[in-house]
Amino acid sequence: QVQLVESGGGLVQAGGSLRLSCAASGTIVSIDVMAWYRQTPGNQRELVAGITRRGSANYADSVRGRFIISRDNAKNTVYLQMNSLKSEDTAVYYCNADISQTWFDAPHDYWGQGTQVTVSS
Repeated sequence: QVQLVESGGGLVQAGGSLRLSCAASGTIVSIDVMAWYRQTPGNQRELVAGITRRGSANYADSVRGRFIISRDNAKNTVYLQMNSLKSEDTAVYYCNADISQTWFDAPHDYWGQGTQVTVSS
């Protein structure tokens, strides 16, 4: 089994910063893309940022220049540094990873349980 466990969410004032972490554990041979999504009530989950194993990153237009995604392959962990936070960044943030548990299987999609980020104006 594989688990993704997020941490680092909370309440912050507008203009402040937060750093989210997501650690993958279990039987893991390799992790391809790791990403962060977010969701607000009544809306679809949206991609915030993603990063490949080699470190190539992409961002949603709404967060580019403010958020930085990074990963530590040795620790199977992905991070999201969120700066200059705005009230519209308030959401539940989910970690996502494409994980292979054997060398012969295609990667499967795994999700964390979500962590709440609330930005007060």
